[in-house]
Amino acid sequence: MKPLHPTVQACAAATQRFEGVFTPIITPFGDDGTINEEGLRRNVARWMTTPLTGLVVLGSNGEAPQLDDAEADWLIDIVRSEVPSGRPLIAGTGRESTKATIAATRRAAAAGVDAVLVRTPSFFKSQMTTDVFVRHYTEVADASRVPVLLYNVTMFTGVSLAPEAVEMLALHPNIAGMKDSGSDIGQIAEYVARTPDDFTVLAGSATTLFHAFCAGCDGTILALATLVPREIVSMKALLDEGRLDEARALQRRLMPLARSVGGLHGVPGLKAALELMGFAAGPPRPPLRPVSPQTRDLLREQLDALGALEKVPILRN
Repeated sequence: MKPLHPTVQACAAATQRFEGVFTPIITPFGDDGTINEEGLRRNVARWMTTPLTGLVVLGSNGEAPQLDDAEADWLIDIVRSEVPSGRPLIAGTGRESTKATIAATRRAAAAGVDAVLVRTPSFFKSQMTTDVFVRHYTEVADASRVPVLLYNVTMFTGVSLAPEAVEMLALHPNIAGMKDSGSDIGQIAEYVARTPDDFTVLAGSATTLFHAFCAGCDGTILALATLVPREIVSMKALLDEGRLDEARALQRRLMPLARSVGGLHGVPGLKAALELMGFAAGPPRPPLRPVSPQTRDLLREQLDALGALEKVPILRN
């Protein structure tokens, strides 16, 4: 299949801005390691009752690197069928090769996603230069029928998109924005300063969310929003209204849980917290391991402190 003409992508990218509050949903597994489809559908239905802008399927917190292509494509189909057309759905389609990324992106677009989130390739770290990244993302965006969002997640990949690369890529008519999952507010501010106003910059770190919004981020793709979506939406609204003290106080309240489900306990911690709230989660896929009983108790305390625990039965997978 030949790449699309750039004017075709321009139309695609111009249809929607991906600002607001998104959450990267987990992939619930049963005890046998298979995907819990029924549980996933219930989870999505529940998130759709919240003020979240939309969802991201196959992000880092969805354990995307642990899934094969057939599982990944099936997950997109399931989630798309549960997300109303008026709520945007973004799918992670990053792979190590440009060819595989393009193929995954085309399958996701055919399944009806509104945009794709493409992480940086990273296996050959010393070769991942600005020129390589620009060529990679340009080829993906040229071939995509939906807008492309860059995904910089150095904590997992060990590589980083330089502001110079983002500045060049932001000129592509089918690259609509980016997510940066780091806590380097200076770099985030530079992304914002170097890109056009219609290029969306989304924050991905809960521990520095307040500061990222102050630096000019248009929204966020945040794991913490799976647990406390209303609080994350409220923080953005407070800052939009100039109520900095209230937003700063909310950031402080969220910090303990943000640390626990972020760098401290990661996906296993996020899944444990969701199970405590009655979501379907199940174990993480090995080599990841479930958190300890002590960590579950800590998560329970942190959720309770935020009023996030609901009186619903814990779903069994």
